[in-house]
Amino acid sequence: MQTQQELTEKLTQISKTASFNGFGVALVSDKEVLYQNGFGVSNIKTSTKYTENTVQNIASVSKTFIGLAILKAQELGKLNLDDPINKYLPFNILNPGYPEVPITIRHLVTHTSSIVDTEEYLTRNVILRDTISLVRNVNIDISPTKFNPPSTKTSLEDFLKDLLETSGEWYSKEAFSKRKPGSTYEYSNVGASLAALVLEKAAGTTYDKFTTQYILSPLKMNSSGWSFSAIEFSNYSPTYQDKQTPYPYYSLIGYPDGGLLTTSSDMSKYILELMKGYHGDGTLLSEQSYKEYFTPQLTAENFINRSVSEYSDEYNMGITMGFGSTGNFGHTGGDPGMFSVIWFYKDKKMGRYFIVNTDWDSNLSGKDQKAIYDLLDEYYIKLNSLSRRTK
Repeated sequence: MQTQQELTEKLTQISKTASFNGFGVALVSDKEVLYQNGFGVSNIKTSTKYTENTVQNIASVSKTFIGLAILKAQELGKLNLDDPINKYLPFNILNPGYPEVPITIRHLVTHTSSIVDTEEYLTRNVILRDTISLVRNVNIDISPTKFNPPSTKTSLEDFLKDLLETSGEWYSKEAFSKRKPGSTYEYSNVGASLAALVLEKAAGTTYDKFTTQYILSPLKMNSSGWSFSAIEFSNYSPTYQDKQTPYPYYSLIGYPDGGLLTTSSDMSKYILELMKGYHGDGTLLSEQSYKEYFTPQLTAENFINRSVSEYSDEYNMGITMGFGSTGNFGHTGGDPGMFSVIWFYKDKKMGRYFIVNTDWDSNLSGKDQKAIYDLLDEYYIKLNSLSRRTK
């Protein structure tokens, strides 16, 4: 199609001077995928091109899968959003300041659990990939991320128990805020992974297997997975500190909160399903469950410093889905060497995906991002109009 080719040529021009090595995009309406592609370089050592089939981790955009999985488990009768988490966990978790107030699943998926990320969580979560070629890097420590040797990898359950249960090796009261569970929005990576562990115990299977069965496989996201062994590693893009310096390959113990490995092509299928779900035509969940997923759960009283930016995903929360002040919704993600975002415009019925494989430079990358977004917005109108005329 000529219109798609025009967009590809213009995005290619941006990639030649962009502050990041490679990037992927996808664009959907509420009916179909309109565009997906990749640009720039995936691997500077091999000069491999970044394409729609390049695999990257998407960081915290992964959390949106937790909400879908929890609601699917609720449909299956495995749990209820308002159940206390200790109903399912093999150990007890309580805020020491409010031991009489149970933390619920809904608290976890709306970031109101009062569980917060500690230094222990942040410094122990990132693990180097277990390969001989990375042995020389096992002591690397690039602030604010510490890369730990493969020998330190543990299970999600043991990791969270050591952090949050009173007898845990790294337990601290600092893992809980001084606010009552359910009262205050405080973004929590560890709380998101805990929701995934609750799902595991309620459903009797691992989170990666559950999400593969009920999300990835039905959507034919066949190039996606939660570990290096689940993807075609030859398609994986390294991530970069700058355009010349790669990070070591790494994974997360708390993988549910930020560890999905996927492609722009697969993400186009995912954001199409979410857009359809918002408009009552989704296939993964019932219409009622999707309504819950996309219903803002909080009020002004739940926020201390509420973000009012139109494009922030922290003005309100659905079930792991963030809302901006205009009612549009999505989620952002950031980890060493990458930035990602999914964003939906409810009135235009447009969904957009964007990911880069290089650390975000707020001064330079922001300009490139705006230029890319402007093009995607412009060509959404053209592509959507053209699609409707040809049907």
